Amino acid sequence: MERLLDKVSLKVLEEFLRDARQSFREVARRTGFSSGTVASRVRQMEEAGVIKRYTVQLDYERMGYELTAITEIIVSDGMMLEVGDMIARIPQAMVVYNVTGDSDIMVVAKFKTRQQLSDFTKNITKMPHVVRAKTHVVLNTLKEELSLLP
Repeated sequence: MERLLDKVSLKVLEEFLRDARQSFREVARRTGFSSGTVASRVRQMEEAGVIKRYTVQLDYERMGYELTAITEIIVSDGMMLEVGDMIARIPQAMVVYNVTGDSDIMVVAKFKTRQQLSDFTKNITKMPHVVRAKTHVVLNTLKEELSLLP
């Protein structure tokens, strides 16, 4: 894995994170590597599971999702993974984490209406083994980026 994520691979990833629609030739031009090197590194990272899939980054507010909520959930009987799996199947749940600390699960979800947020929260509190849910509504999004590379 260490060879796989050397400086060459990280530079290729950085370029695709900037714009995943770039051709191998364009990434090669921008990085100074050959197109063959770029293609080979991408294939290796796909096979190793470093690159899991290709997607787009959306502006959810422009799509009408004006509400973002972060919900802390406390679960009983050690059923964190089972409850987390149920929550992960809810379309509005964008991110579901099993965490340490006072809560067991943290969920980041997006909604078009207050009613959707209300329904989401009520559905979670009705789930088996959910002891308590505490929801925070985001006032301002200062950064929303799931990429570690610059």
